[in-house]
Amino acid sequence: MPKDTSIKSVLIIGSGPIVIGQACEFDYAGSQSARSIREEGIEVILINSNPATIMTDPSMADHVYLKPLTTKSIIEILKAHPQIDAVLPTMGGQTALNLCLEADEKGIWADFGVRLIGVDVNAINITEDREQFKQLLERIGIPAAPAKTATSYLEGKEIAQEFGFPLVIRPSFTLGGTGAAIVYKKEDFDELLTRGLEASPIHEVLIDKALMGWKEYELELLRDKNDNVVIICSIENMDPMGIHTGDSITVAPAMTLSDTTFQKMRDMAILMMRSIGNFAGGCNVQFAVSPDDKEDIVAIEINPRVSRSSALASKATGYPIAKIASKLALGYNLDELQNQITKSTSALFEPTLDYVIVKIPRWNFDKFEGADRTLGLQMKSVGEVMGIGRSFQEALHKATQSLEIKRNGLGADGKGYKNYEQIIEKLTFASWDRVFVIYDAIAMGIPLSRIHEITKIDMWFLKQYEELYTLEKEISNYKVESLPRELLLEAKQKGFADRQIAHMVGCLESQVHNLRSEMNINRVFKLVDTCAAEFKAKTPYYYSTFEAEIEKANGERYVDNESIVTDKKKIIVLGSGPNRIGQGIEFDYSCVHGVLAAKECGYETIMINCNPETVSTDFDTADKLYFEPVFWEHIYDIIQHEKPEGVIVQLGGQTALKLAEKLSKYGIKILGTSFDALDLAEDRGRFSELLTDLKIPFPQFGIAETADEASALADTLDFPLLIRPSYVLGGQGMKIVINKQELEEHVINLLKTIPGNKLLLDHYLAGAIEAEADAICDGENVYIIGIMEHIEPCGVHSGDSNATLPPFNLGEFVMQQIKDHTKNIALALRTVGLINIQFAIKDDLVYIIEANPRASRTVPFIAKAYGEPYVNYATKVMLGHNKVTDFNFNPQLKGFAIKQPVFSFSKFHNVNKALGPEMKSTGESILFIDDLKDDQFYELYSRRKMYLSK
Repeated sequence: MPKDTSIKSVLIIGSGPIVIGQACEFDYAGSQSARSIREEGIEVILINSNPATIMTDPSMADHVYLKPLTTKSIIEILKAHPQIDAVLPTMGGQTALNLCLEADEKGIWADFGVRLIGVDVNAINITEDREQFKQLLERIGIPAAPAKTATSYLEGKEIAQEFGFPLVIRPSFTLGGTGAAIVYKKEDFDELLTRGLEASPIHEVLIDKALMGWKEYELELLRDKNDNVVIICSIENMDPMGIHTGDSITVAPAMTLSDTTFQKMRDMAILMMRSIGNFAGGCNVQFAVSPDDKEDIVAIEINPRVSRSSALASKATGYPIAKIASKLALGYNLDELQNQITKSTSALFEPTLDYVIVKIPRWNFDKFEGADRTLGLQMKSVGEVMGIGRSFQEALHKATQSLEIKRNGLGADGKGYKNYEQIIEKLTFASWDRVFVIYDAIAMGIPLSRIHEITKIDMWFLKQYEELYTLEKEISNYKVESLPRELLLEAKQKGFADRQIAHMVGCLESQVHNLRSEMNINRVFKLVDTCAAEFKAKTPYYYSTFEAEIEKANGERYVDNESIVTDKKKIIVLGSGPNRIGQGIEFDYSCVHGVLAAKECGYETIMINCNPETVSTDFDTADKLYFEPVFWEHIYDIIQHEKPEGVIVQLGGQTALKLAEKLSKYGIKILGTSFDALDLAEDRGRFSELLTDLKIPFPQFGIAETADEASALADTLDFPLLIRPSYVLGGQGMKIVINKQELEEHVINLLKTIPGNKLLLDHYLAGAIEAEADAICDGENVYIIGIMEHIEPCGVHSGDSNATLPPFNLGEFVMQQIKDHTKNIALALRTVGLINIQFAIKDDLVYIIEANPRASRTVPFIAKAYGEPYVNYATKVMLGHNKVTDFNFNPQLKGFAIKQPVFSFSKFHNVNKALGPEMKSTGESILFIDDLKDDQFYELYSRRKMYLSK
């Protein structure tokens, strides 16, 4: 059945600000969906309150509404667009589903004659209401864990008495495992039950027997109106049951499942999807499997929407789930749609992988002092990375190299744990770094059987680890000069970085790289093609690996490289790696715009990134995608292969900027602002000299490398003091101290956690107003795209402040200083591209806090508020294609736009929620107000000083 021609206009509901448990995977899904529906000539109207994402870019839909996700906003949009026929709520995570249900209960869809597509209300209710779901499984004969629902404290106590411990508490209708807990001891039950009942919007929890140590699997399904179902991907969690899948290390395809059990699991998943309602779209099903020979299967849950795992499955297979799910929602059948990668096979053709992918979550516990760092049923990670390799070992290494936590992979970097008690503790209570600790345990000689007994991680995975350690031990017997070729090749095939091999043989990374080149052990690039090379792929989506040479009949030896280099002019855009606090989705927005602008200038565009949740890693964003760690060795090998005109580093946040020095050292052209200018802005000493020359005021400061030096400085600078390490992101380690004792304590702590770093001590301007400006500069002309005033006082990190555009109470004299300082600093730094400058204003004098010559968190916000494509313009300036004066700037904003930070403190009990110089927000929303009399502005302004922490 072809598409439903009665649908002319669709409303897509987005997922709102990024919080832990719901990150940018839904913006990836929403962006794909909007494009997919518009391809059919159907109008798309979009609601989402997140200004940082590409999804809310004006180019994504016919009408974009940056409004709060409430039924009030839905009614306003439906009144303004009576032509809307249908609503698609499955692309915006739990937030969109919950909003859709609320609108349904209030009769809003019926009032406006709008129908639901992609899911039906029954399906949402059955799958979200734990009791209904349990009854459904009983009806269709699918095993589930023994469980009962409780809607009161008393009921919960009775169930616990009946089942005994350990127990699992799961609230209904929540996101990312909010409120879920495993209860091991009777003493903890009362508090955790209360927390679960409070977390559920309908105050209902499911209490089930804990299947601790069982193996966990997920299947991603698509189904059309004709009841055709395809299983896109099987995913195995390396961590057993008891850890939220968003916090688990996951592997695709499933590695340790027997074929018979896999077939059984497929049948169960298809039956479950067919039983929850008659709809066409995507589904994610989770199962537990007993870790014995019986392999009993128990269904855990089903989500009738795209999920975090479907973004991962899309990137893992190359099959764009959200795009196809949107077409199915419009009435198409799977056999009528093309596979987007081969363009010659049908979408009904299930993907086959000839490689392995490993996903590792990225945590940010350092931002939540006092947080419980053990992993459990409630998700705590803020992002994730994916590694693609020809083996589990290679993919695991690439994923660990992508995390950007100063590790070079597993082991072989001198940073492993050496204390037996600490290792056992971290294995027993699943820690965020357990992926590394397993290796340390093997290195210490703890037997695999003991590691398995503690962690319940399948023996197959542990043996893979053991092989890696055995190889490390063998290589460590050699010096770089005597290292045999076959050992070096094996180490590279198993994913060890040059840096790790250098650590093993005691030499420099560059020596290992040179040895590889001499021995002709070079990285080759393979296609992600959905069909294990059975059909020709049309999409240039690559990962790297190492191959043994093949010998032809004529004696010629070669390795098979599938990435064909063209003779076009090329540029590489470095992505921002995993999402974390301080570097979020806003840099993905900038990277995508950078790629599109470079295409407009006639370049072949190449994207390097390792984040599976983003639009920048979509296979059709850039001309070529290398899904690789943003890690020096990988980048250098791609650059040597592709020979680009240059590399853009200022769109990928601190991740890409950190590589600027290496690029510059190796003679690779950085497009836009030079490394020297980037370094000048980061080097506090050099930057202050520049400001002194320009006669621009800045808070008095000094640099210390020891606690003694810091103490001596404090005598000249006066308290309060702001202390911060240099070269960090999101205000990491920043603190305001008010006396010598606090100063010494914090300095000693900092030098312990970031050894060898210089510490900057600034006199803190208490009570100052903070403001910031973003500008585009071509080296000669400067255009200020926006000046924002923070509602919170100076001392709250700019990412945690409510920022108002334009400023609401800065006089002309102050505004003029801000404009003059911005222009003078941008020119003095020889900026080519974007720059963000932060100011403190005290007694009508404007001081400079810092300058960042790169895309900043606020650029997408300003672009959305003013309706101008600033990153597009800035990229064209970086490429030397345009001058600032070539653009016709025409910002449009009635009233004010406020950037409002969003926090995920609910995931961390007992954490100090006070705000200070270190950033803690996970995302943001945008609020438009007509004037300062608005109640919401008044409320924000009246609370502005409440949270400031010393």
